[in-house]
Amino acid sequence: MTERIPVVILCGGMGTRLAEQTEVRPKPLVEIGGRPILWHIMKHYAFYGFNDFILALGYKGDQIKRYFLDFHAASADLEVSLDTGKVEPLGPANCAPWRVRLCDTGLETQTGGRLKRLERLLSNSTFMMTYGDGVSNVDLRRLITYHRENRALVTLTAVRPPARFGAVEIDGVRVRSFREKSALHEGWINGGFFVIEPEALQYVKGDVPWEREPLERIAEKGDLCAYRHDGFWQCMDTLRDLRLLQTLWEEGSPPWRVW
Repeated sequence: MTERIPVVILCGGMGTRLAEQTEVRPKPLVEIGGRPILWHIMKHYAFYGFNDFILALGYKGDQIKRYFLDFHAASADLEVSLDTGKVEPLGPANCAPWRVRLCDTGLETQTGGRLKRLERLLSNSTFMMTYGDGVSNVDLRRLITYHRENRALVTLTAVRPPARFGAVEIDGVRVRSFREKSALHEGWINGGFFVIEPEALQYVKGDVPWEREPLERIAEKGDLCAYRHDGFWQCMDTLRDLRLLQTLWEEGSPPWRVW
């Protein structure tokens, strides 16, 4: 039986650098190939057997709630009685076996604050976390194994795209320093796709960015590990990123589609 490890996806940001799309929808619902990037991310986790999702909502979170409320209806044939308003499925829906918990974590809450607000739902167990705007072909089972072999408090996936994200200095398997969005670093950066032990949330003091003081302090104590991923990783930070992902999808073999 597949171990049930919850997957937190941070879906609350305003996505201001993709304003052409996010003025009317939250960034996780911006589509690639006719499906929200959020769906692509969840399909990736589900391929490896992780079907228990907790979505940290914020900006236009009601639209994400509506997407999942309508998900079942959109996947099944229906009979609608117009006189009573009763709706019944005519057969089984073609839906994935996902459990999705949708939690409002505030409009302007920082990433660490969003995680802290979900603490009660994590059942004091190991959980995974990623952002709702990036796709990858990282092997999530190997990531879990690596995390446990190194007895880390937190493991992040280190990748090598442009140096505008959190810079990670790695010594062996341990992260020795963590600096978010530093223009002075090159090389490995924070690509998300975390594995986190619940004790790590003790480092979140108030509404703070997860990528700043909490991870910096964990790194200083030698409890932050990096899983080096040399495969595909791409965020959807700008319109240019979106166009790239759409082009890769239309070419027929998008590198993040492991399912």
